Amino acid sequence: MHAHRVLIPALVALAATVAAHAQPAPRVAPTSAFSMKQSFAPVVRRAAPAVVNISSKRMVRQQVDPFWELFGLGAPRNRIEGSLGSGVIVRADGVIVTNNHVVEGGTEITVALADRREFPARIMLADARTDLAVLKIDVPPGEKLPTLVIDESPDSQVGDLVLAIGDPFGVGQTVTNGIISALNRTADPNGDAGAYIQTDAAINPGNSGGALVDMDGDLIGVNSFILSRSGTSSGVGFAIPAPVVRRVVETAMNGGRAVVRPWVGARLQTVTPEIARTMGLPRPAGALVADVWPGGAAEQAGLKQGDVVVSVDGGPVVDAAALNYAVGTHRPGETLRVGVRRAGGDQQLTLHAEAPPATPARDERIVTGANPFEGATVVNLSPAVAEEHGLDPFGSKGVLISKIDNGAAQRVGLRPGDLIRAVNGRSIQTVRDLTGAIAVRAAVWQFTIERNGQQVTATVRA
Repeated sequence: MHAHRVLIPALVALAATVAAHAQPAPRVAPTSAFSMKQSFAPVVRRAAPAVVNISSKRMVRQQVDPFWELFGLGAPRNRIEGSLGSGVIVRADGVIVTNNHVVEGGTEITVALADRREFPARIMLADARTDLAVLKIDVPPGEKLPTLVIDESPDSQVGDLVLAIGDPFGVGQTVTNGIISALNRTADPNGDAGAYIQTDAAINPGNSGGALVDMDGDLIGVNSFILSRSGTSSGVGFAIPAPVVRRVVETAMNGGRAVVRPWVGARLQTVTPEIARTMGLPRPAGALVADVWPGGAAEQAGLKQGDVVVSVDGGPVVDAAALNYAVGTHRPGETLRVGVRRAGGDQQLTLHAEAPPATPARDERIVTGANPFEGATVVNLSPAVAEEHGLDPFGSKGVLISKIDNGAAQRVGLRPGDLIRAVNGRSIQTVRDLTGAIAVRAAVWQFTIERNGQQVTATVRA
């Protein structure tokens, strides 16, 4: 059997009621192996009131058995699907952070506080790349909700005790404990999918968006997903670190609709044992600069093809994803000290964090008219757009399909992420090229798209 990455919202379940108990005797949080005989209760009392339950309803289109479609029966119909997750209050006026996958596509979002009061919530910002969303509820005038402090300068270490607080399986608020099993875990060593905190605290469906707190009761991460063969906790859970959470919340509070992530301005490759031997490096660690974007942050800092970045602000760079993460958690305009190993000797360079360039201009449009792309949202591919959609800015250029609504584009099988290469023999480099090509009426349309690195040509009748 294989382990699978499992996102952890649960289907809506009945909320459990909690019986009242007598006031417990004063306790202290464990600070040593000996004091493990004591209790986590002081930390829980501080943190738990700021953890909420989040339920979301979304409309999904239910397909029918193709057999019945042969007889014109059983047309597709809409149904309401519910999901359940957790969230953390980070501002006393009702600002809540959770996972994007908990509320994605939700048309009706409800937040239940620890005291069981319920409030409708609206989405301030949803960021699929980090899998974080910021919600807002309207609390009664003058009331301040309990909050969790986002750790400003995390100094977490492997082996530190942590608590995971959330609402697994919809049974009601639950607290589990464990340790930090690893830091800076990356899903793709050559990408920028994030650098997670790994913990063995039990995390189950419904814990998504819940809090991972340290023994000071501060928020050090937002629980996001697990690796499991069964779909339930096997002691390998992952949380989005506090610096990423803080950047997303700051963006939402400043009125931003999308998180602007600084980028390195270079194509990076993780240093493997084979690369380390070839380059004479003492160990396989660091990010190899394979290419540099002209005029980008890396070139301005003096980085060159063949350099190996080994540290950022004094911290080691394990792989390419770790470097992307370290740069991405900074605000545009901030500077970083970058340690570089090159043939001429080790150097310290200064890199200015900056947003990826939006060149060429986006020119984003929704395609209309009698053509195969009707209903598709298209945009010119630039480093900024590539970063937004998780694509390689050094890869293909052209016109990207960013979204598909009902229309011809959906019927012919086009998907978000497709790159339009040609239409009726005309090469497509920009959105303007595309609008010019589809302005000419045609009885038969032939177009070529690039999907997952493969080019596909299709022919459809008008």
